[in-house]
Amino acid sequence: MQTFVSASLAALKEIQTLLSQTDHAVGSALHNQGAGGDVSMGYDLLAETCFVKHLSSFGKILSEESGSIGEGEECIIIDPIDGSDNLRSNFPYYGASIALEHKGEVVIGVVCNFANGDCFVREGCQHYRCSLLDDNLHEEVSINAYAKIGLFEKAGEHLDIAQILIDKSLKFRSPGAVALSLAYAHSVKYVLFLGDIRTYDVAAGLYLCEDLYVYVGEDIFIVSHNKDVFAKILTIFNLTDNIS
Repeated sequence: MQTFVSASLAALKEIQTLLSQTDHAVGSALHNQGAGGDVSMGYDLLAETCFVKHLSSFGKILSEESGSIGEGEECIIIDPIDGSDNLRSNFPYYGASIALEHKGEVVIGVVCNFANGDCFVREGCQHYRCSLLDDNLHEEVSINAYAKIGLFEKAGEHLDIAQILIDKSLKFRSPGAVALSLAYAHSVKYVLFLGDIRTYDVAAGLYLCEDLYVYVGEDIFIVSHNKDVFAKILTIFNLTDNIS
């Protein structure tokens, strides 16, 4: 029987091919408002259809585009295209997010970057990076102690916080794909998000980060592999009670 991870990778490879073959005007066309609140693009719906084909046998799918699809004891949470606006703009930072829930807890997380083929997988104690472009690549995810930048998603909507980070010498970029930024958390100094936290965006990504310092509130999450950096950012938001 095909495993969930292998089925997810098969879906991701097929989607990557479909994205490259789809006319950009068709893929970028706007459709109806999706279950997550954003208006779905053609690319989003194309990817969702592919995920349903490959993953529906494993359980009920909860998609950012169409909401609940199918039935089953397990729940599969997907963001078919993470960073849709980046894809529409031909900016190479877009992918997909897949989380398998068992009895309400995520047990497998898969996040990929379609632009370069990076695919991050966590299943139990296994956490590795593979590639949609190279079947021979399989390496354990490790912390980059030399990281110089963080990732601040939604920075443009929070210029006051952005200035505080700059003043504290906490450099950042704001690439615009939440799940992907979480997937790269081991490689950067920190990941910060402010705004509406939707399960489609973070279910898989936060699972990939469970070995790091993590704070999740109603409208904020902070992730870092560096305890001092984590504490410094908590202090900005008066969340020092969460330092341990």
